Amino acid sequence: MASRSDTPIDFDPVQAVRDYHAAIAALDFSAISAFFADDAVYRSAGTGGSIKGRAAILDAFRRYFEEFPDQRAEDSLVERVSPRAARSLWSLVATSRHSGLVSRRSGEETVTFDAKGRIVRVDVDDRETETPGAL
Repeated sequence: MASRSDTPIDFDPVQAVRDYHAAIAALDFSAISAFFADDAVYRSAGTGGSIKGRAAILDAFRRYFEEFPDQRAEDSLVERVSPRAARSLWSLVATSRHSGLVSRRSGEETVTFDAKGRIVRVDVDDRETETPGAL
């Protein structure tokens, strides 16, 4: 007998990433929080390494958007890489509230979900950063 996946048959990681990014663009912290599993890990050079746990990840998001409230991000590609993961190619522009420096970044993000459709891991790899160290 074939083993059965716990992931709902209709789960679409591409749509889940699009919905997650829409919540970020809207600065809907309640919705952002709901995307993450309690023990999620967010890995990005922009955050100084890895952030572990939903509360810590949300705290980092809040601090980031306090500093860069005008961020405009866009995905040029979102594609499925497995039944529970999707990869996006993104670019963003954001202005520091305190320094006025404009940061332009682009990169790749892979988002991995658990069986309930919650994010368990985000891996962000910057490809180009116009203002190194600004984030």
